[in-house]
Amino acid sequence: MTEFEERKNMTTEQQFDQARAEAFAGRLLNDLNGGAVMIMTSIGHRTGLFDAMSGLSPSTTEQIAEAAELNERYVREWLAAMVVGGIVEHDPEDETYYLPPEHAAWLTRAASPNNIAVTAQFIPLISSVEDEVVESFENGAGVPYSAFPRFHEAMAEHSGQTVVATLTDHILPLVPGLTERLENSIDVLDVGSGSGRAMNLVARTFPKSRFSGYDISEEAIARARAEAEEHGVTNVHFEVKDVAALDEEARYDLITTFDAVHDQAHPAAVLKGIADALKDDGVYLMQDIAGSSHVHKNMDHPIGTYLYTVSTMHCMSVSLAQNGEGLGTMWGEEKAKEMLREAGFTNVEVKQLPHDPFNNYFIITKG
Repeated sequence: MTEFEERKNMTTEQQFDQARAEAFAGRLLNDLNGGAVMIMTSIGHRTGLFDAMSGLSPSTTEQIAEAAELNERYVREWLAAMVVGGIVEHDPEDETYYLPPEHAAWLTRAASPNNIAVTAQFIPLISSVEDEVVESFENGAGVPYSAFPRFHEAMAEHSGQTVVATLTDHILPLVPGLTERLENSIDVLDVGSGSGRAMNLVARTFPKSRFSGYDISEEAIARARAEAEEHGVTNVHFEVKDVAALDEEARYDLITTFDAVHDQAHPAAVLKGIADALKDDGVYLMQDIAGSSHVHKNMDHPIGTYLYTVSTMHCMSVSLAQNGEGLGTMWGEEKAKEMLREAGFTNVEVKQLPHDPFNNYFIITKG
């Protein structure tokens, strides 16, 4: 009998452990402070305070505010939170503040792709729709993409670290011979392309191949087209399209999805459309969150709580808002393989990159 089963069989009076209760309260207070630190970390990133401080020796609030071109009073209060949160060091005698290089290595734009402050932005972003999510708990509906401020901006920056920064050197080489095929000339489709940073990069890198990106968001596609125009890229095409209705047959040599399947309204239809649009000898490269479909197997996941929270507040909710399946961020490797088989794929290989324990890369073919 497990400890949990034993405790269930005990009376309420017998099972109450005061020390355990107090330890749990302490844990909650730590979590409360941790959440607050992430909000202030997001602000430090967006305002450029971390970037400004990384180039300064111990400085006063006035000097830091001047370097970042910000209001001193707000900077002073932010610094106080960063000091008690253990992010910034403070010397009370000369009233200076200092961002250690060991901390800057995880908090500045220069630190990308290791800049955790980029991900911290999602805490206040998803919290902004708490009222709508609470209503959804009651009525079973969801929160649409349009309700999330700055989503595509933050997501583009995040994917810039997780996907774009390693795409040509690490991700594409996971598929044997793919780089050579791209150099020679193939047709590529990115499903759920978002702001198009991935496709714009590979289009510039492999000018002989042809690239397309589909996304349902007009805002995201506008960003993608603007970037392509800025760089003078002519071998890429972006289109506003419901990717659950691809209606293309055997057209592409390579189809990619980057963190784009689990929040679809109808992911099974998306995967079936991808299978139909892929040539018989083509490859489908799918990047998605590394994790299990079973919650008990995610107990030791380093950011499991964060991912289930993002799922509740965004990924599952935006799917349900479209009368979708609400698959969720943590649909997991087991469910992914099952759905890929049902879509018509017979060969599925899962790989990971040494520097990226948070993502799975599925190498998928029809047979």
